[in-house]
Amino acid sequence: MYNFRNDYSEGAHPNILQKLITTNLQQQPGYGDDVYSEQAKILLKKHLENFNAAIHFVSGGTQTNLLVIAALLKVHEAVISAHTGHIFSHETGAIEAVGHRIITIETTNGKLQQQCIEAALKNYQLRPHIVKPKMVYISNATEVGSIYTKAELIALWEFCQTNNLLLFMDGARLGNALMTPKSDVTLADLSKYTDVFYIGGTKNGALLGEAIVFNNQSLAPEFDYVLKQKGALLAKGRLLGIQFLELFTNDLYFQLATHANQMAMKMATAISALGFGFLSEPVTNQIFPILPKKVIESLANKYLFYQWKEIDAETAIIRLITSWATDEQVVNEFIADLQQAVN
Repeated sequence: MYNFRNDYSEGAHPNILQKLITTNLQQQPGYGDDVYSEQAKILLKKHLENFNAAIHFVSGGTQTNLLVIAALLKVHEAVISAHTGHIFSHETGAIEAVGHRIITIETTNGKLQQQCIEAALKNYQLRPHIVKPKMVYISNATEVGSIYTKAELIALWEFCQTNNLLLFMDGARLGNALMTPKSDVTLADLSKYTDVFYIGGTKNGALLGEAIVFNNQSLAPEFDYVLKQKGALLAKGRLLGIQFLELFTNDLYFQLATHANQMAMKMATAISALGFGFLSEPVTNQIFPILPKKVIESLANKYLFYQWKEIDAETAIIRLITSWATDEQVVNEFIADLQQAVN
């Protein structure tokens, strides 16, 4: 059974493992004060074109979302998210558990637009009887594989600035979003047009790890306290710093994301050639084909994937995800098996 259910089934890119081995016996300070973490932060700031940014390495995406939102919102403040947003749909109530309501908005493509946020704000004006919206949470790529264009990002940023809202981007699959040919957004753009975002490593070649970027250090000047109090400040912080240093040396991070996208696009092209549609336009390493259930059942004998949504008695949507390590030969085999199942 080959796994197309997620993009973190493999361990880590060999370059990272080799770097961990070669640096293994070199003594370093703890808690992220090691030389590797410092070098990684400098390298990231060059990509961001922002040396005023504050960067913190943590272990996972849900942890990142919880830490950032809990640190930046007051007890009576809420976060706005698409109804498909990871903080609402897949994090076991983590945000609500620390006292913040998630105001959800129905979307067709996983993306938030100015108009729908503005409409939501109008429903939360009865001060002090209801929560105060303070943050807009978006994902790039979104949970349904769509991406934000630079124009869309700027429009959201300007709207948030006008309405005194913080803009937070979940970047669990940021590499895939940036490296699709459909994208015109760069890391430097994210450093200009969000308040805080994170660069996902777990789903793009790292053993684990995300890099939280506060684009203005004054936004969370005591975030180190938050990390320690919430159990997120690793004694062996070097393990995270080394991984991001290796990922952003010689653009490995971008190469890995490009490979994952290309494998997904090869599958999407074959699926389209057979006349099948998609929940959303395939642009990143997540694709959502709409297939006959008999075809899905046939594929499920050999491949793991997520059955996303039933359309009717005959058809359903599945989610296929490729990774930085997806073997092109396996993709070819999947296409052949799909063609055989259809015929």
